[in-house]
Amino acid sequence: MTPMGDDLGPVPAAPREPHHEAAGSESDGLAAIASQAGLRRIHFVAWRDLDDPEAGGSELHAHKIASRWAGAGLDVTFRTSAVPGGPTALTRDGYRVVRQAGRYAVFPSAAWEGIRMGHRPGDALVEIWNGMPFMSPFWYRGPRIVLLHHVHAEMWGMVLPPMLARLGNLAEQRFAPRFYRSSRIVTLSDSSRDEIVDLLGIGAGQVTVAPPGVDGRFTPGGPREATPLVVAVGRLVPVKRFDVLLRSLAEAKKDHPDMRAVIIGEGYERPALEALREELGATDWVSLPGRVDDDELVAWYRRSWVVASSSQREGWGMTLTEAAACGIPAVATAIPGHVDAVLDGESGLLVEDTDDLAGAIGRILGDDVLRSRLARGALSRARWFTWDATARRALEALAEEATRTPEG
Repeated sequence: MTPMGDDLGPVPAAPREPHHEAAGSESDGLAAIASQAGLRRIHFVAWRDLDDPEAGGSELHAHKIASRWAGAGLDVTFRTSAVPGGPTALTRDGYRVVRQAGRYAVFPSAAWEGIRMGHRPGDALVEIWNGMPFMSPFWYRGPRIVLLHHVHAEMWGMVLPPMLARLGNLAEQRFAPRFYRSSRIVTLSDSSRDEIVDLLGIGAGQVTVAPPGVDGRFTPGGPREATPLVVAVGRLVPVKRFDVLLRSLAEAKKDHPDMRAVIIGEGYERPALEALREELGATDWVSLPGRVDDDELVAWYRRSWVVASSSQREGWGMTLTEAAACGIPAVATAIPGHVDAVLDGESGLLVEDTDDLAGAIGRILGDDVLRSRLARGALSRARWFTWDATARRALEALAEEATRTPEG
């Protein structure tokens, strides 16, 4: 068995935009969309800020959109819950952030601020519905869109006691949708849109798909590890099912004794995962480095042979397309979101049953020809996704709402 190295064949990595605010013609295009719709000030309301210790893909996605809108000249403000030990207000990449109130108090606080502020010509609202909605249809009358990555469904039972989980599920699937059926929903993937339509009863015509982008820093470069390396990235929380992945890795290790793995991320499940790692006798070949900076993350992707995800719920699977842009194929669960991010058999392998994860990982590690072919497919898939396109599609959805919302 030999490592793939850098020989990815003739398919080059597609150039992508820088990872900062939109520039040049793209910024001008966003400015033109906003101007034609009369949009000047955009107010975001979100549960968590990007600097929150538990921030994940939802927060990164919102940041990428907000920074590009701000770079196009829009006045953008974010309101979120407080970040422990962090300032209550700051400016980030051209937009303002106000971080006040607690994890749950942020919901009535944002609503009260929305009522107090009222609606002025040129204003618009972006609500980020991350499990519990802000119920913006009750308190905001101007142009408005809702960013909803996926339905949480069984996730409630993973993080809450049974009674609270039932209440959360009822609120998400029965109570809240009644008030959002005339709202413009923006989600990440076709499969997530289908779930929103089927489970929440939102009309398909009300749901816009705007896939997430991939930063320009994610490109192939440098040699792969000489021996198999599997990388997984995400918050250490139940929905990611890293316990399932650890067991699958231990199974794959039997056929690939020189394999190593790294699970990058932080979260409250760390103690349980460390205990399981020890139970499986994997402490010497599975590392849990916590959160890493951008450069280190790129380096891990480039060194790996395969990226893996055992997640149960995703709006997309942003780590999979980040790795794909570095020429790394994926093994992932065939869930909504993943089925859009990964083309099964072309840019990676999708499994219907988590019992099949170990076998799929082993297939890629043990077959140089398959791994090389999937790597080229991953690069080809990743080139379709840019944050500029994401920001443009979301702004187009908001502009459509502005042109049909009477000024109040």
